[in-house]
Amino acid sequence: MGTLSVNQNKLQKRIRRLAGEAITDFNMIEDGDKVMVCLSGGKDSYTMLDVLLYLQKVAPIKFEIVAVNMDQKQPGFPEHVLPAYLESIGVAYHIIEKDTYSVVKEKIPEGKTTCSLCSRLRRGTLYTFADEIGATKMALGHHRDDILETFFLNMFYGGTLKAMPPKLLADDGRNVVIRPLAYCNEADIEAYSVLKEFPIIPCNLCGSQENLQRQVVKEMLNDWERKSPGRTEIMFRALQNVVPSQLADRNLFDFASLRIDETAAPRTLDVVNI
Repeated sequence: MGTLSVNQNKLQKRIRRLAGEAITDFNMIEDGDKVMVCLSGGKDSYTMLDVLLYLQKVAPIKFEIVAVNMDQKQPGFPEHVLPAYLESIGVAYHIIEKDTYSVVKEKIPEGKTTCSLCSRLRRGTLYTFADEIGATKMALGHHRDDILETFFLNMFYGGTLKAMPPKLLADDGRNVVIRPLAYCNEADIEAYSVLKEFPIIPCNLCGSQENLQRQVVKEMLNDWERKSPGRTEIMFRALQNVVPSQLADRNLFDFASLRIDETAAPRTLDVVNI
């Protein structure tokens, strides 16, 4: 890759720093962990693996990394790319072969979005495999923009205030999912993947699907950021500063029990006659 320019060096340091901060803030990786890095062949998962390999060298704790890719049997999928890359950098890996492509094509009518079903099938397979190999953490490459997009998708289309947490315990308690890139923005990751010349594998299952709800939300957020630079960062900080008493979830805050505090000191009001 050669010597980095000043800006390239800043980019690399920023991504590594933000990933390190997220890992520390949420205690994502602990001493002795076996981290299963889910590698799709996209820019996000490549960047995540690259950063984790760096942190593995400099962190004060010891943890194991194993890369896992799921070959979903998409026509034309370049099966050789990931194994060749992982072998070139000396990373242990597994390739899971499972034909979810046929299932998705069978279940989803032509022209409808495939992402939801594809994601569920992939996630279930990866959860099971993580358990089989004894992985204590399962790392996914979602970044800050993914988390915000999910928040607005759930609010606009699902009627819930939830996003993607940086750290998650699976419903059955068998897996802990971590997102080391939770503090990193997509533009930096895109630039970093170009800088590092990762062998990107495009997802051909969904095609362009320009009308995906997620794409609509992404464009909305990008437009907000163009008009008000820094708004994305402010919105992400809001996810870390939740005030339940100022919302309307009766399960989260006991509104029914609110009463005047009879012991509270009375207020005084100075009135000036004019």
